Amino acid sequence: MEMFSSLSDKLNNAFKKFRNKGKLSEADVREGMREVKLALLEADVNFKVVREFVKTVTERAVGAEVLESLMPAQQIIKIVHEELIQLMGETNSKLTISSRPPTVVMMVGLQGSGKTTHAAKLAGMYKKQGKRPLLVACDVYRPAAIDQLKVVGESVGVPVFEMGQISPVDIAKAAMEHADRHGHDMVFLDTAGRLHVDEVLMNELTNIKALANPTEILLVVDAMTGQDAVNVASAFNEKLDITGVVLSKLDGDTRGGAALSVRHVTGKPIKFIGVGEKMDAIEPFYPDRMASRILGMGDVLTLIEKAQQSYDEKKAEELEKRIRENTFTLTDYLDQFRQIKDMGSIEEIVGMLPGVKPGMLKDAQIDEKAMAHTEAIILSMTIYEREHPQVINASRKKRIAAGSGTSVEEVNKLLKQYDQMSKIIKQFSGAMMGKGRKKGKMKMPFPM
Repeated sequence: MEMFSSLSDKLNNAFKKFRNKGKLSEADVREGMREVKLALLEADVNFKVVREFVKTVTERAVGAEVLESLMPAQQIIKIVHEELIQLMGETNSKLTISSRPPTVVMMVGLQGSGKTTHAAKLAGMYKKQGKRPLLVACDVYRPAAIDQLKVVGESVGVPVFEMGQISPVDIAKAAMEHADRHGHDMVFLDTAGRLHVDEVLMNELTNIKALANPTEILLVVDAMTGQDAVNVASAFNEKLDITGVVLSKLDGDTRGGAALSVRHVTGKPIKFIGVGEKMDAIEPFYPDRMASRILGMGDVLTLIEKAQQSYDEKKAEELEKRIRENTFTLTDYLDQFRQIKDMGSIEEIVGMLPGVKPGMLKDAQIDEKAMAHTEAIILSMTIYEREHPQVINASRKKRIAAGSGTSVEEVNKLLKQYDQMSKIIKQFSGAMMGKGRKKGKMKMPFPM
């Protein structure tokens, strides 16, 4: 599900009241803003935040500059967009890296918020950036918490320091010494959570903070809990003076309240968002991009970054050569297919395109199963068949269908799609040769 789909739908319904009238009066604006207010309250945005937000937008919108403009509805949407950005923090707030290693990141939060998983996600993200992170198991109470950290740590290739179920403060102290000896420049402390905020937990976290002197204290909050997430953030901030927030489960049926309230209430930035279950499903939080997604304006910058992350330059050069020589095979087709898959779900990718409002995708038939079938069909072919699809006759199709758990009809459909792609490639190849392009000049910024 695309994040904030319900909020986006309701806000766009409110904007229809503006769009349906050529000229707007002050009464029209106030009526439309009542709809915006209801949409935000239903999304579980903190009521004080809603009150201030609506007041600010209304004051700006009833000015002569807006009401007397040629397109007042567009001006009001622009103001809402700007105020949403302001509400969520204006700019991306990066993780502070200590000038004297290691950078110590203390992960805190309630039980079930996704703290352990997101500690590993962040460690994995920084490992890809050339850092040498260490995960530390300081949650000694929850059954299997240490084992869970080991599993997620292994999945991102980051070592886990643990000493069993002894004092978490002693574990943190020993971990800092271990990191120093073994050259770890980042330490992620996975601390204990509770089902609710209590004094015992806070005292323990305060003691770990005093000993480890963390560069960052990141609070992981479950975005699906809405207003409760904001209350939790306030309580942790009051006791620990957190430096930032990680919003988890933003890919679920989240109403958006936490994302729109937490910074305003705590004064601390949202630094990262969890957008899926995979270990690479974590993104830096950009208020301007999030505001655009909420209002259905797309998020092309994140889409480009996803494309660049999955972009394999060596394979792109090989593909370029094949296109030039007009030898595009089913193996190439599969490679391109996989690069697009690496960018995330098709629904997520399409949802980042301008003009595609989150709610528009709920009835769209984006068949992830059919995509899995495509991969299975190609993998069920022999290497020779992938390189020379013209040899695939009726008996081969039956074998490929049986091997991939699909039907001959699906195999035919795939071959037809490949044939169409080959024709496009042939035309492209001819155009390239006709223009006499020099070798190595063509670059593909996106997987095809």
